[in-house]
Amino acid sequence: MLRRIVIAITLAAGSLTAQQAHVAWKDAMRQPPNWYGSAEAVRIAGQLLLYQHDNGAWEKNIDMAAPLSDKQRADLQARKHDNLGHTTIDNDATYTQMRYLARVYTATRQDRFRTAFQAGLHYLLEAQYPNGGWPQFYPLRDGYWSHITYNDDAMIGVMETLRSIVRREPDFTFVGDTDRERARQAIEKGVQCILKTQVTVDGKLTAWCAQHDQKTLLPAKARAYEHPSLSGSESVGVVQFLMAIPDPSPEVTRSIKAAIAWFDAVKLTGIRVDRKPAPGTARGYDFVVVPDASAPPLWARFYEIGTNRPIFSGRDSVVKYNLSEIEYERRTGYRWYVDRPAILFK
Repeated sequence: MLRRIVIAITLAAGSLTAQQAHVAWKDAMRQPPNWYGSAEAVRIAGQLLLYQHDNGAWEKNIDMAAPLSDKQRADLQARKHDNLGHTTIDNDATYTQMRYLARVYTATRQDRFRTAFQAGLHYLLEAQYPNGGWPQFYPLRDGYWSHITYNDDAMIGVMETLRSIVRREPDFTFVGDTDRERARQAIEKGVQCILKTQVTVDGKLTAWCAQHDQKTLLPAKARAYEHPSLSGSESVGVVQFLMAIPDPSPEVTRSIKAAIAWFDAVKLTGIRVDRKPAPGTARGYDFVVVPDASAPPLWARFYEIGTNRPIFSGRDSVVKYNLSEIEYERRTGYRWYVDRPAILFK
């Protein structure tokens, strides 16, 4: 009897260890370097190949590391050709899977991972507009998904990945010279797009909108609560990318200095955003803006073009000038204030 109990406990402990060994996709890029040659790393990389569409790209908001059943595997295989409205660079999709595959290929030298990476790279190069921008979804979808997308650092995430390739960073030394040169040219076009989309107000360069029209390059609307405006968040990623350019041109230097000056001019002082309990509400809390003379600077997510007033909006798409004026669901379901620009002043 005692022996059976010991065996049962041992098997249970072994099962628990196996379960704990599984890494979630959100943590897959945060592992120590030697992990990327492990069986678990290879298992996840193999699943990425199942999730990869036949155009080389991936969808978003999926835990691609979660173990799959035979039926799920068959379903993924059957829809690989279904690209329209699915493959995207939004929410870190595609370029993050590519980075992961590059690490695992570097550690294992399994050709299937290199092949999948190259398909992803060719997708990014094909998706780029002639003007240098990248849409949120490709193949193109009607609506705001076709805009040049800085939102959530989509375009910058692509360009940083291409930059890693061009710089021959350790995970990307396997990339061939032809693809490396194509990546370099794509970056050059992307930088020109960045310079052309920087918004000018009264003759002065300011910052960028979260998305720009792919034809006119003007600030463009996305979702109902995302109006043409100047972004206090996405513009940070754009500036950081430009600041990392070695020997920048006078145009790039001018762009950076103008953006930093704009961030300095629109910083919000003397306030903080509190999360307070709100019993009986859907989330159980609410966000309120309160005076605080000692609070560090904040920036609004969106600024009105021309006035630099922080703007807020609900699903009714009506612009408001106070966070408290929009509905509870949007007030608590979106990040309306950020501290991200502070890094530019350090």
